[in-house]
Amino acid sequence: MPVLTRDEAQTRARLIDVHRYTVELDLTRGTETFDSRTVIRFTALGEPTATVDTFVELKPAELRSATLDGRPLDPAGLAENRLALTGLAAGEHELRVDAAMRYSHTGEGMHRFTDPTDGETYTYTQLFMDDVQRVFAAFDQPDLKSVFELTVTAPEGWTVLANGVTEHLGDGTWRAAPTPLISTYLVAVAAGPWHSVRTEHRGLPFGIHCRRSLAPFLDADADEILDVTRACYDRYHEKFEEPYPFDSYDQAFVPEFNAGAMENPGLVTFRDEFIYRSAVTETERQTRAMVIAHEMAHMWFGDLVTLRWWDDIWLNESFAEYMGFQTTAEATRFTDTWTDFGVARKSWGYDADQRPSTHPVAPAPDAVPDTASAMLNFDGISYAKGASALRQLVAWLGEKDFLAGINTHIARHKFANATLADFIESLAHATDRDVHGWADQWLRTTGVDTLTSVVSHDAREWTLSLDRDGSRPHRVAVGVYDRGLTGGQDLVLRERYERDVPGTGDPEPRDGGRPALIVPNDQDLTYAKVRLDDVSMETALRSLSRVPDALTRAVLWNSLRDMVRDGELDGTVYLETARAHLPDETDLALVQGVLAFATTYVAGRFLPPARRTVALTTLTELCRDLIRRTEDGSHPGLRLTAVRGFIDVATRPDPLQEWLAEGTVPGGPELDPELRWRVLTRLAVLGVADEAAIAAELERDPSATGQEGAARCRAALPDPQAKRRAWDAMFASDDLSNYLLTATAQGFWQPEQADLVREYVPRYFEDAVAVAARRGPAIADVAGRWAFPAPMVDPETLRLGTECLRTTTPTPALHRKLTDQLDDLTRALRVRETTTP
Repeated sequence: MPVLTRDEAQTRARLIDVHRYTVELDLTRGTETFDSRTVIRFTALGEPTATVDTFVELKPAELRSATLDGRPLDPAGLAENRLALTGLAAGEHELRVDAAMRYSHTGEGMHRFTDPTDGETYTYTQLFMDDVQRVFAAFDQPDLKSVFELTVTAPEGWTVLANGVTEHLGDGTWRAAPTPLISTYLVAVAAGPWHSVRTEHRGLPFGIHCRRSLAPFLDADADEILDVTRACYDRYHEKFEEPYPFDSYDQAFVPEFNAGAMENPGLVTFRDEFIYRSAVTETERQTRAMVIAHEMAHMWFGDLVTLRWWDDIWLNESFAEYMGFQTTAEATRFTDTWTDFGVARKSWGYDADQRPSTHPVAPAPDAVPDTASAMLNFDGISYAKGASALRQLVAWLGEKDFLAGINTHIARHKFANATLADFIESLAHATDRDVHGWADQWLRTTGVDTLTSVVSHDAREWTLSLDRDGSRPHRVAVGVYDRGLTGGQDLVLRERYERDVPGTGDPEPRDGGRPALIVPNDQDLTYAKVRLDDVSMETALRSLSRVPDALTRAVLWNSLRDMVRDGELDGTVYLETARAHLPDETDLALVQGVLAFATTYVAGRFLPPARRTVALTTLTELCRDLIRRTEDGSHPGLRLTAVRGFIDVATRPDPLQEWLAEGTVPGGPELDPELRWRVLTRLAVLGVADEAAIAAELERDPSATGQEGAARCRAALPDPQAKRRAWDAMFASDDLSNYLLTATAQGFWQPEQADLVREYVPRYFEDAVAVAARRGPAIADVAGRWAFPAPMVDPETLRLGTECLRTTTPTPALHRKLTDQLDDLTRALRVRETTTP
């Protein structure tokens, strides 16, 4: 499928102005295709005597007819998903298109899903970034906003949701209220026998929706979801002067969704894993609340004001990411969101920014020449680094001036499009500070700065210098901690002060003796790696759990994480530090984040294979300590985290087999479906589960999640035939949906099975290229992210991958994933070289 270039979009925007789409979709035409009839009313611009040529995008199974101003167009004129419109005289025009369109099973276009639990079918659209052409004909670019009128015919018993309030006209036909001016990629439809919970807030219809088989689980959490939604809605109306611009607010939790959520105005779609079938931690509930807040922020920043071209993706995502975490902390019971951001989300940005594929938060326009290159920038830089930059901007600018600039920006560009230059001009209108200079230093540059503490002292005073390796200015807080009066490992805050890096002169000495711990970037206000002075490093390793503030502990854990990745700290020291301090940790986000890094990266990739068993034993004992600590039932989330961790690192099957047989962990929790599949997956890896056990568990849990669990377990079996079947399912067939392909890939590569799967490493670099070309960007992402042989950390894997990039032409999505994976592999090999034998 050809991609739209920036030059083509700019040319088309000069040639036409689009007024209205009238779209009729018929979802009753069978299981393979649906009917799509579109009327587009638009104006050709230019001199009265001139004519213009342009095109409309469409990717049909069959183009039945197309007429322009009543004149039939030859369907053969559709070439590479573009229908030419030639000789357009200046003035009004009407294009009519009648086509059959294919359903998708990859989460792109009109996705169709049949629930294995009850046989009910659901469809929903995901039209980002250029997939509207999979559903209806369109001038598909963000700066050709239009009004959309949708009518949908669906099977009896279905409900149709859309951007506006929908009305059932009878005979399965539903009509949605016309939208305000929105971009094509934001049009949304979700149709099926939804289970719905509806209410009103401030006179606006609110609704939450899921598949019927998930109804009990949605009902159990409906109050929490709606409370968060109402709280965020109210908080945004305190922040933004422009009221919510659409006629309703529906949130649909849909199956097999590729992203976390999508900000369709009036109809936000979420992955339905956010409807919890099994026990979850408070941190996971907090994440759901943050995603709700993130998507609602897009209603103003992304939907009401939309980027002009995809080089300004960050204007959507960085803003929503920052607002999501900040508003959740301000408006809901989840007040520690920035700790989770610091330990889990921010590392996504740090890692991406140190790869060869890094890019500025706001790349130059010519660096995003087409939609394919733009899609690659939906990454840790556009989200986590961008949000970090905005958090630093607020620290430097002040929240009052920041919000004033935001409101100016919304007022100037509502129901229209804007650029980075427009955004900076709006901020400059609200402050005397040099925001243009700030933007050049923060948004137009790449890489991670490093701030290193250098401390001098005598008996009465001490001085901190912060050496900067990098180019950005930073406003940071410095946390100064002493040992507690009772001695021991307890730490107390002496003071916290702010300073600029670089400063305007020599740092001022501060009164008092040498502190036990000095933390640059305390409270995590800037985006930079931190290196402690020697004394502070020793204190952190001995007393990290005694630091009184969770966000400060996140900064310290991130520093240790960065040092492991940079080969400056042995992975074993990280594991020993986790073993010493996590049993006393009170913040769930920190426990989850540290355990995840320790298990996946330290034990799984950075330590040599000969040390993996010892590393897993250390982690097993750590999780056992956490389980013992929570025996009184006072910390169910911490206990659940520990149980999950114990399962994932188990080297002996006996305790897991006992848990599975008894249906519970001694002292709780009971094994719900998520835990049962997790246990069975680990038993499969260890070679003590078989097909009969997997089939029995699938009979017990035949849900979509159960199907994914079974696929993961089967791929994890240490059996040559099982591996062959899994490989063929992933690469020789196109039958697997996006989620089943992901599950199969997650099970396939296991560090314990390196010898068994080694023969598939060279095959991967052939078959992944082929499947990505055949099945498109969503599957390319899965193939590059989950099916890559990441546990095979050896020079041969690196050689084969490098050769693949040199001699073949992977699709842009796969090429980016391979580039990143190979850089991570190179890092792991480098870290192993520095690791003590």
